[in-house]
Amino acid sequence: MNAFRSIFLTMTLLSIWVATPLRAEDGALDAIRKEGVIRIGATGDYLPYSFRDAEGRLSGADVEMGKDLAAALGVRAEFVPTTWKTLLDDFKAGKFDVLVGGVTVTPERAEAGDFSISHDHDGKRPIVRCADKDKFATLSAIDQPTVRVVVNPGGTNERFAREHLSQARLAVWPDNRTIFERIAEGEADVMVTDGIEVGLQAVRHPGVLCPASVAEPFTHFDKAYLLRRDPAFKRAVDAWMADALASGKWQAYLNAAMH
Repeated sequence: MNAFRSIFLTMTLLSIWVATPLRAEDGALDAIRKEGVIRIGATGDYLPYSFRDAEGRLSGADVEMGKDLAAALGVRAEFVPTTWKTLLDDFKAGKFDVLVGGVTVTPERAEAGDFSISHDHDGKRPIVRCADKDKFATLSAIDQPTVRVVVNPGGTNERFAREHLSQARLAVWPDNRTIFERIAEGEADVMVTDGIEVGLQAVRHPGVLCPASVAEPFTHFDKAYLLRRDPAFKRAVDAWMADALASGKWQAYLNAAMH
């Protein structure tokens, strides 16, 4: 009897030890629905995904998608500000349930939560003054001691620059909303950023800023939403995202934010 009780107790404790982490992670969607709100992290400095203007108004394709996701789940959307430098720590600290706004899928971020299915495929490209578009057509042409490269802090742009541009003069500009003016005004020569941002800023600075004449992007990557780890939450967001992609809703939000 004592041996049986010992085995039974051991099996019970083992089952609790195995099940507890699963229960701890499985509650995100239920908690969101119970609280009636989904907290959405966004940097608010990356058009066309999310942008906060001087009056504090937030707009962009992922802002509209966040509102739509909240409606699909039957809850209210609450947008939580973050920065590229702190967003992963903020996510790990539980400040929001989902991170949106042009988030690149990286292994480090994937360790912290679940990524939704991708809504965009992109790559790093240089943006320059239009007169220099043929001058900076290769990575080696950019990585020269006389070339001034500007980056925003903490995200994949800074990481790319520090990994691939060891000879260029690197400057970190704290506000991604005004960083392209540094190139337009002649205070920097190049910024290497996501292709969608390069295209948008070229449209917003006609005849002043242009995509450099590179043969192809320097990198290739996906963009998606980073979610609190919960299989039920991921299934719900993936199904909603798949519908938004298939119906053209995502593309419509993106097109509107590009103009």
